[in-house]
Order: sequence, then structure tokens, then C-alpha cells
Amino acid sequence: MRKVTIFGSTGSIGENTVDLISRDPSAYDVVALTGGRNVARLAEQAVALNADLAVTAFEDCFEELKALLAGTGVDVAAGASAVNEAAERPADWVMSAIVGAAGLMPGMKALEQGKTLALANKESLVTAGPILLGHAQTHNATVLPVDSEHSAVFQALVGEDIKSVERIIITASGGAFRDWDPKDLHKATLEDACTHPNWDMGQRITIDSASLFNKAMELIETKEFFGVRPDQIEAVVHPESLVHALVGFNDGALMAHLGAPDMRHAIGYALHWPDRAHIDVARLDLTQIATLNFRTADPDRYPALRLAREVMEAGGLAGAVFTAAKDAALDAFIARQIGFTDMAEVVDATLSTLSGEIAASGQLSLDSVLAADHLARKTAQNIIAAR
Repeated sequence: MRKVTIFGSTGSIGENTVDLISRDPSAYDVVALTGGRNVARLAEQAVALNADLAVTAFEDCFEELKALLAGTGVDVAAGASAVNEAAERPADWVMSAIVGAAGLMPGMKALEQGKTLALANKESLVTAGPILLGHAQTHNATVLPVDSEHSAVFQALVGEDIKSVERIIITASGGAFRDWDPKDLHKATLEDACTHPNWDMGQRITIDSASLFNKAMELIETKEFFGVRPDQIEAVVHPESLVHALVGFNDGALMAHLGAPDMRHAIGYALHWPDRAHIDVARLDLTQIATLNFRTADPDRYPALRLAREVMEAGGLAGAVFTAAKDAALDAFIARQIGFTDMAEVVDATLSTLSGEIAASGQLSLDSVLAADHLARKTAQNIIAAR
């Protein structure tokens, strides 16, 4: 029986992970589940999976979670320190699906178990890729990608030498505004941005998909995870969301990974790796698909991609500044304080304001990354307030 922990179990990735594990509960011993303010759902999951521990990241939610789990035998804890302590519990496989920089420390602690970290937390690689991957190597642990694009690249590279790779192409649905005139994007509302044409996801990732900030993060993740140069990484808009990534080799061949737009494909691959197990999800009928379309990712429509390339070239603390500024801008857009196109402008301005600190950054450390995250959030918030 495999011991598993799920960080961010009440989010979209976490829910899909819970779904897969609940299909074969006798195969898993659930060590811990962590979530945010949706404590009712966290409690339901903990009971259904017979988890040893349920943790809410918010201390003010402790009493509610405790009451919901009274008499169930499930231990209860709350707060950031409790999440980190949950990561220290021995587990064979850990899903890291906490959103934001808050996912970095639990992932680092989970790696110290020397087992497998299934990584869906984009910020961990974008802000501290060399630290995270170095930590995994030190503890003889494995990091597996869970983003559908990086899982696709990972699978395409099985049995291949990374030195033979010429380019990696990750695809983007284009989000809610892929067919809008770029001149009209400043009119886009929160409601407009929260409607995704292909995927059923949470609010924040759906908005990030509309702006392609999610794809910007994934460009940086690709560089960090696979160790390729920025000029080897491409992004294209693929409205059908069936081809998740392509890998081009030095003999001119392209290897593509296709699958229905269902995150359980990538999660299931990471859960059963290095084996493949049967997963009851939709299968593609290529005769019904008929055509696959690809478009250039228009830089006027998606300025986030340009910013990602600047971050990759700058290195150092640029990733931490980028993600923190993006989060602050997204918070402001959700609060209706700024418009849709203002988000990229806020991130751009934050990177420019802190360019000196980024250029001066030397050896990365967790302390420097966390300090840069704090400074960038404060800087972005000041920029937003001054608009």
C-alpha cells in the first residue's frame, strides 16, 4: 500500500487526484490532505479517503474543520507551519498542488523524504527551480511534472537524450479571448475572463489562461525542468487543446503528445510512473476531430509571453519577482481594481522597478526568493494603488 499526501486537495488538481485515488482506495494509505478555506470539502475528502491528517492553511478555520471531523479519527491542524509539518510525514508520493509561492516550502520538505514529488505548483520551478531540483538530487528524490504540457514533454522524452532536442513546443488554448480583437481586450470583464472554452478549472488559473500568464509560467518551467535554452522553447495557440506539447529533435522529427483535455491523464501518469495504468477517461476519436489548428501566439494579445522571455534571460530572482507581481495583479483584477490588460502592465512595471535587485542577485537561496517575493508583492501593490 502506497503512502500518499495531497497538498491543495480541494483545488482542481487536488480534486482530480482525489478522484483517481478514490477509484482504488485499497491501494493507498492517505497520510495527509491540505486545503484552504473550503473546509467542508476538505473534511469530506478526509473521511472518504480515511486520511490520517487534514490541514487547513488558515488558522481561523481550525475550529470549523475540527468540528466537522470530530469522532472520525482524522487528526486536524491549521496554519502554514502545520502544512509544512504535514510534508515531513513519510509518504511515498506527494502531490504538490498548492497555488502560489506557498507551495514551495512544503514541496522542499516533502523531497527530504527521498521519494516522489508530483509537481503541479508552477511557482516552485519559476521562483526557485535550481534550488528545488538540487534539493531533490541531494535527497535522491524524484520530481515528476503534472502540468499537462510538461507531462507531455516528459513522456515524449522517455528513452531520448535531451542533447538531441532542438526545440520544445508547448501549446495554449488561447483562453477566453483568443478570438477577440486585441484592441478590445481593455474592455474585458472579470466574468468574461472566467469563461474557458475548453477546460473546467478554478477562477485564478482560468484568468491566467485568458491572459496566457499560465503559459508564460510554463515557458519558464520548461527551461528549468528540462534544462534547455530559452530560444529552444516555443508557445503556439492550439484551440482544440488536444496536442499538449511537441518535442522537435535534431533529425527534424517532431513527437507530439495528444489527449483529451482532462488533467487526470497527467496526474495518473505521475501517480503510476514509471508504469502506465488503465485510467477511465475519455479516448480521442481522430476521425471525429478531423482537424487540428495552430496559431501564432500574438504578442500584442499576450504580452505575458514577452515578459516570460525577459525573466528567462535575466535569471536569478526575476522568476520570484514575476510570480509575485502576477499574483498581486491578478488579485487586483479579481477585486475589480484594475482592468484585464493592466495586469501585464503591472508585472512589467514591477520587473522594471526591481531590475537592479534582480541584476544584483547572486546565489539563489530560499531566503532570497522569499524576500524577493515579499518585495515584489509590495512593489506591485504600490504600482496598482498609484494607477
